[in-house]
Amino acid sequence: MTTKLDLRAELSVTKRKMDCTGVAAIAEWICDRPKQIPRLVELLWDDNVAVSNRAADVLERITREPSPALQRAVEALSGELIGLLEEARAAKLRWNLALTIPRLTLKGPECFRVAATLTGWLDGESSVVKTSALHGLADLARKEPSLITGVVDSLRMAERSGTPAMRARSRILLKELDSNRKKRQNRSSIHMFG
Repeated sequence: MTTKLDLRAELSVTKRKMDCTGVAAIAEWICDRPKQIPRLVELLWDDNVAVSNRAADVLERITREPSPALQRAVEALSGELIGLLEEARAAKLRWNLALTIPRLTLKGPECFRVAATLTGWLDGESSVVKTSALHGLADLARKEPSLITGVVDSLRMAERSGTPAMRARSRILLKELDSNRKKRQNRSSIHMFG
């Protein structure tokens, strides 16, 4: 990919031409150019749903293991991303934001705001959105311990009565949360005189 790129034009390539390798290539290009993050985030509001969905896909990919500069660039726009999370309607945009936003450094009130939105999505129709919302809620609970009880309840309900994907993801997330809880307990049970 060239150094100069019309990001919107690249993201608006028809579905037939834009496969996951195209999105991966754009994500790789952006990773080397954190200054492009504002433009990428701006495209999440594009009138062309395909462009906004692909921009969300790229954003999700680059936040999996971001460089410090990339993380700072995305976090500088966390307020805008949280606002979009609350107004998002397209399923692909929702599920990518559900995975992306909990990866950011969020303050307590922001965690609660995001958790409320993701919890509301559990009543939606899209299995992928609901599964991603569960994943996002678990990620938030790891950051904000006061969310853990409600998140575990949601995961247990999904484990019993969710779609097959929700049941499988819930089992995995419950094991991870339990493992994290046990590690915290072990660290806190180490005493100086014991």
